[in-house]
Amino acid sequence: MRPIRKGVSPVAGDFNKYEDAKPELVSRLGLYCSYCERKIVTLLAVEHIEPKDGAYGQPHLEKQWSNFLLACTNCNSCKGSKKVDFKRLLFPDRDNTFYAYSYDFDGTVHYSAQLLPRQKVMARNTLRLVGLEKPVQVFTDSNNQQVALDRSAQRMEAFGVAQVALSLLESEPNSVSTKDAIAMMAKQAGFFSIWMKVFNAYPDMKVRFIQTFEGTEVSGCFDMTTGNSIVPAPNSDRLTHGGKV
Repeated sequence: MRPIRKGVSPVAGDFNKYEDAKPELVSRLGLYCSYCERKIVTLLAVEHIEPKDGAYGQPHLEKQWSNFLLACTNCNSCKGSKKVDFKRLLFPDRDNTFYAYSYDFDGTVHYSAQLLPRQKVMARNTLRLVGLEKPVQVFTDSNNQQVALDRSAQRMEAFGVAQVALSLLESEPNSVSTKDAIAMMAKQAGFFSIWMKVFNAYPDMKVRFIQTFEGTEVSGCFDMTTGNSIVPAPNSDRLTHGGKV
């Protein structure tokens, strides 16, 4: 889960409509779901961190910049109007969520073994909140070809693309143009954390990815020489209960 920083609100007070915040959010964070990291060109929604309605709704936060992220249909619907307790959950705009999770080649996401026990509980709660712990579902077309429709299967595909890119780098390790092209491949494909894992042995590539994905470098969650995590997150926007990891 890619850590990001939104920065200060572009408007004074609340937005007229929460949907009006989308262009600024996309400009600052890119066309990616803030939870599953997929690139979503259409149907990417302004997501309310604390729900705007339902039993746990906070209608006074419906149009407030501090309560916005971006989310795909899947993560948004899984999260729904569930209760959000910032002390028990991790969010990419206030915690180092990259450090908190590990991505496996089979498409699964786990909380990281390096977390403290209380942090593991928070990380697990967050996976359940947005449904990222769900297993791969196998879909086939009329020609019996597997089709990646769910988030886990799409993570597996992303690993395959990133590994092909790694092979290109290994064949031309000193080519700046190859490195630039790979960074753009990652930006187009999405799944920041997967690219960071596949290229873990290449600090210069990790730094390129951090710089390429909007809103990531300014999160302050990465050393810009090595690409390694900085914990806890600095939470520069001073958001509620930030910097838990």
